[in-house]
Amino acid sequence: MSIPFLDLKKGYEELRDEIHEAMYKSLDRGWYIGGEDVDCFESEFSRYVDADNCIGVANGLDALRLALAAMEVGVGDEVIVPTHTFIATWLAVSHAGATVVPVEPDEKTFNIDPLKIVSAITPRTKVIIPVHLYGQPADLDPILEIGKMYGIFILEDAAQAHGASYKGRRIGGHGDAVAWSFYPGKNLGALGDGGAITTNNAALAEKIRLLRNYGSSKKYHHELIGFNSRLDPLQAAVLSVKLRHLDEWNNRRKAIAQTYLTALSKSEYILPTLVEGSDSSWHLFVVRSKARDLLQTKLREKGVETLIHYPVPPHQQQAYSTLGWERGRLSISEKMADEILSLPIGPHQTMLQTEQVIMALSM
Repeated sequence: MSIPFLDLKKGYEELRDEIHEAMYKSLDRGWYIGGEDVDCFESEFSRYVDADNCIGVANGLDALRLALAAMEVGVGDEVIVPTHTFIATWLAVSHAGATVVPVEPDEKTFNIDPLKIVSAITPRTKVIIPVHLYGQPADLDPILEIGKMYGIFILEDAAQAHGASYKGRRIGGHGDAVAWSFYPGKNLGALGDGGAITTNNAALAEKIRLLRNYGSSKKYHHELIGFNSRLDPLQAAVLSVKLRHLDEWNNRRKAIAQTYLTALSKSEYILPTLVEGSDSSWHLFVVRSKARDLLQTKLREKGVETLIHYPVPPHQQQAYSTLGWERGRLSISEKMADEILSLPIGPHQTMLQTEQVIMALSM
């Protein structure tokens, strides 16, 4: 039996009737930019994550970019980012004209190491971006304390953390702002691109609302140099449907993750470790192996599809070659890139398939 990494079609099939009904209602309203569906989803999602405001935007990268713009990040500013993350975290900073300041991860959690952040702070540091990578919450308490101590914004990248929680509270309102992606493969995924920003800061929220709409609150009157980045109402309608099922689907992921953790506890693989008091959304289940490439080949031959998140760290990408970060300088993220392998996990993966993955890993 072939085991896909993630079966998105089955998710659509499970909710087909609900999705079709929501989309047809949206189309019948005849409002194709903004409108009731976007307002409804923003309200529902802000309640879900316990944040005062949710602002829908076009995608996850724009969520980061607009949040940075609202924080007035620009040329001459520095933004602290993890070295182990998807490149979008870095790109948003570069698009703002600011300088990325990489900080290595904690090897156990994959997330930015709070103990390494203070030494990276300079008088030009404007923002710290902790990423809740793979659905595992970053250790926010010390990061928030650093932000408060130094007067630095905390912008969380929660593109993979829909439904995750930290210290009993869902990710979505701990920092000054939280950026979300609704890319189809996310735990809460649209049928195309989509994103949002949640925040408890009313001033930031109002500014982001202006920025996403050409810097305008009144048609043809523009207070800011803005962008065109708005959540599509059809995608908002779909997301409202999927939000109602998010906790159930996350629980299915959690059951698979727990099965992996139990079965592989005595294996040679390095397994994910959660920060104490946190609850992962298990967007990905990532193991580490010194023989990663051979392991991936073996699993492929046994019909198990795996992926590597992410094979090339941002500082080694051609896009950032001018920064001069030679190999070996950021050794932890480089080692991770050589060893990480993401196993199949998703809300429509059966326990039989999970057991077959485990069997293939054990052979």
